[in-house]
Amino acid sequence: MVAVKTVEGGLWVLPQVREACRRGAKVTVITPTGEGRLTRALAQLAKEEPGVTHVPSPYDFTFRRPWRVPVGLFRLRRLLRRLNPDAVLYHLYATALAVRLATLGLQLRRVYMVAGPLYLDAPLIRWVERFLSRLDDVIICGSEHTRRRYLALGLPPDRLRAIPYGVDLSAYEQAPAEAVHRERLGLKAHSFVAVMVAYVYAPKRIVHRGEGIKGHRHLLEAWQVFHAQHPETELLLVGSGFDSAGEHHRQHLKDIFMSGSQSHGIHWLDSVEDVRDAYGVADVSVSPSLSENHGAVLEASSMGVPSIVSDAGALPETVSSASGWIFHAGDTLELGHRLEAAFAEWKSVGLERRGQYARELMVERFDLSALVRLVIDCTDV
Repeated sequence: MVAVKTVEGGLWVLPQVREACRRGAKVTVITPTGEGRLTRALAQLAKEEPGVTHVPSPYDFTFRRPWRVPVGLFRLRRLLRRLNPDAVLYHLYATALAVRLATLGLQLRRVYMVAGPLYLDAPLIRWVERFLSRLDDVIICGSEHTRRRYLALGLPPDRLRAIPYGVDLSAYEQAPAEAVHRERLGLKAHSFVAVMVAYVYAPKRIVHRGEGIKGHRHLLEAWQVFHAQHPETELLLVGSGFDSAGEHHRQHLKDIFMSGSQSHGIHWLDSVEDVRDAYGVADVSVSPSLSENHGAVLEASSMGVPSIVSDAGALPETVSSASGWIFHAGDTLELGHRLEAAFAEWKSVGLERRGQYARELMVERFDLSALVRLVIDCTDV
């Protein structure tokens, strides 16, 4: 069984489901009620794989209304007892909390795969996780960074695995930027193009107070200074607000950095399902997050686009000195220096080789086809 608290994202569960089916398992996927990209993809997968079933959860995996939590957990437990799985693989922290509590005393294997370490930045959650994480038989940490953080909480090493979510290399082939694609996106044919692909999240109250977690503001501040010195440069942002609060924050940033006649070479597109066109026209990708697993770097690197990443979370694991640059999260001055370095290599035609190193790193460490087998190995009873 696979459980995930989303109907829109979480498409990375699909190859895991396929691999389990390839091994002869019957897989039930539990999501909240509603329709989204994930549920539509699951419906299509069920047509291809007879062993796949999608079941809407009677509990939405949220804890915002505490008075509803006991009833929700009871209903989820009743569903799990009826389905009687041998193992449950769950993703996203709210899902982990719900499944752990709903399966207390049940005889099954609990496997938690950590998509990102943001929740561990909150002191209260770290304290809670020090105890609740011991309900898991295995925690698959999506990065070495996350594994180190769980080791620091006192988890025994033999219950921790560091397995990245990975990237489908066959879907992201290296491709040169084409002028026709640039024109379609409103970009100049021969400019230096930096790209950032990410949803916009509103500032959170518990962690990184007052800051959007993906670091859009820091990039925009660094870009204003950089573009003033190099007007032949353009910044392509791809991503709407993750929710209504995120969209409000996005509009706030646009009002600050893109108002009036001065756009500073910034183009901000809504979210798209296929990001390959965005990377196909880019010279460098930027990931300025304040907390992150591996993020968009995997897709950019798979297409031969080098990356500038912050040192937050597991982002440094995605680049080498030959394939990209690292800066201290939140340091706009240092980010500007990294943009200058990428621009200098672009002018000297040195970015192409760096992009090749980026692709080679993905083949070596982040190939989805190999990693998904390791994930399903952890669910074996």
